[in-house]
Amino acid sequence: MAKLPIKLAIIGGGSSYTPELVEGVLKRREQLPVSEIHFVDVEAGLEKLEIIAALTRRMIAKAGADITVTASLDRRAAIAGADFVMTQFRVGGLQARARDERIPLKYDVIGQETTGPGGFAKALRTIPVILDICKDIEELAPDAWMLNFTNPAGLVTEAVLKYTKVKAIGLCNVPVSMKMMIAAMMDCEPDELSLECAGLNHLVWAHRAWLNGKDVTAEVLQKVGDGAGYTMKNIAEEPWDPDFLNALGAIPCPYHRYFYQPDAMLAEEKATAQTEGTRAEQVMKTEQELFDLYRDETLAEKPAQLENRGGAYYSDASLNLVDAIYNDRKTVHVVNVRNNGTISALPDAAVIECSAVVGSWGAKPITVGSLSPAVLGLISQVKAYEQLTVEAAVHGNYNQGLMALANNPLVPDIHRAKAILDDILRENHDYLPQFHAG
Repeated sequence: MAKLPIKLAIIGGGSSYTPELVEGVLKRREQLPVSEIHFVDVEAGLEKLEIIAALTRRMIAKAGADITVTASLDRRAAIAGADFVMTQFRVGGLQARARDERIPLKYDVIGQETTGPGGFAKALRTIPVILDICKDIEELAPDAWMLNFTNPAGLVTEAVLKYTKVKAIGLCNVPVSMKMMIAAMMDCEPDELSLECAGLNHLVWAHRAWLNGKDVTAEVLQKVGDGAGYTMKNIAEEPWDPDFLNALGAIPCPYHRYFYQPDAMLAEEKATAQTEGTRAEQVMKTEQELFDLYRDETLAEKPAQLENRGGAYYSDASLNLVDAIYNDRKTVHVVNVRNNGTISALPDAAVIECSAVVGSWGAKPITVGSLSPAVLGLISQVKAYEQLTVEAAVHGNYNQGLMALANNPLVPDIHRAKAILDDILRENHDYLPQFHAG
């Protein structure tokens, strides 16, 4: 029986990551009969959108695939009739990200894209936009799955699931990267390794690691403590204390360095900001180089330099999920979904990042129940911050914004929280109309 063709709508199609996604589609032609990809972006990103569309058409032609590519500013046309809506946009572009990183550094606070005040500022800009996109999905493609890659992914997905009827799953390349790095240090194939993951986005732990059925958690922790490579392109590889890891008893993700070693990470950020620039400022240079490559009319594949952008395994995370839903695979993926009792100490409606069985119904999280106090305190505090941030973003509520930052573990003082909030609102004035209504 012939399978129904798939239409993909890519919101933020002008992203430099998009060729990775296209490569993933082409690799999976046997499993995923994608017939149409509609890229959409905003007017400020039109030039990049057209460059990406042209490169995509060359990649498709080289592969001999039959896929229609459309690129436009018409979001509703992109969403209409889509089977999967993939969101990967950045409100305000990299310039806004650079401000998100610089503002906290003024106050000796971690300045990072998704954690701390930087992630808070991004969420304030992003949530109203994604809720508007969801209105279009509810009207034009009510059966579509939204796969949200837009950061902060867990927090944004929580807003979607709380305030809309859209079938949404949040995803991130960090858990896939963790599995690949652990497989490398254990000298095994990734498929031989199983991780039991539970936590929040960019705050997820692998509570157990199994290699061919054997629990190797302690061995992995020892290797990480001994200095095995274990970080992402965008995170400085601050060494882990072996005694701490042994006491923790769970494998942290690379982003945990910001929470467990904030002094060292802040010092590194400040030093780098004064020399090479913040991460966003570095990425601007990388993006310019990538788009210079993408313009080359002889280029018909994803260039190797894209790996410097920091989105390793992006297409694996997203398209393996599409495959699992479309083909009812009932395979295990790490995704952002409603808690629904998975972590017993958190509210059912809270969005968590965890291992889940994914099939045509979506994602069913694998229950972990009671977590160790060693991790539960941090999860609970960050979840309180996330819940307050969602409300601040939706309602433009200053008090909830202040309490969100006051509850974030990376903001050490309420006076700094207030000063940072005021700077964020001032610097992002044009992107935060919800705070100026009335």
